[in-house]
Amino acid sequence: MGGTSGIGLAVAEGAARQGAAVVVASRRQESVDAALKRLPSGAEGLVLDATDESAVRGFFDRIGDFDHLVYTAGESPMLRSLAETDLAEARRFLDTRLWGAYMAVKYGAGSIRAGGSVVLTTGTAGQRPLPGSSAASALCGAMESLTRALAVELAPLRVNVVSPGLVRTELWRELPEAERQGLFSSSAEALPVGRIGEPAEVAEAYLYLMRGTYSNGSVVVADGGGVLV
Repeated sequence: MGGTSGIGLAVAEGAARQGAAVVVASRRQESVDAALKRLPSGAEGLVLDATDESAVRGFFDRIGDFDHLVYTAGESPMLRSLAETDLAEARRFLDTRLWGAYMAVKYGAGSIRAGGSVVLTTGTAGQRPLPGSSAASALCGAMESLTRALAVELAPLRVNVVSPGLVRTELWRELPEAERQGLFSSSAEALPVGRIGEPAEVAEAYLYLMRGTYSNGSVVVADGGGVLV
């Protein structure tokens, strides 16, 4: 879910290369169509609003049993000072990223075959918050706690979460071009690896957690060393 662009699409492409039959979902038909052009023939794409409970339930009823659920759905990061934060906007931000993930696991877990897994998405703002990141930091802390709780409750189903740092994806498209490039450049200079991440690099963390049958309740950070500086 959220597999039609950015990290999610890179995960779908990586899984397909390893022989998986992939189903991707997004709320926009044009995103689904674009993703299917990049994925191998046989991949399936469905339109789904991850905040619509009945639609999420119907989505899992439609696809039947499967092996791995990856949740990367979410809009652009919400970066506002506390004073400037619109609470309705903050709730919408959490609806997709937190409650959408919650519903996906609630309605999808029962269809996951033995040996399968759930991989969710958080972010390094939970470990290293910056000014203006209160909503994002709250989300990230919640996702890590949710992952641990689900790993205990749903055992032996494995539930893990990936924590990406700054990655060159469509999530930053709402920033003006100059501001976006400035963010990428300044962040690259600060990171120990000397550059920001690419979706395919971060996708490897998700693919590992799908394959890594001894990982459960884990948070895997893929951030170029960002939490260190």
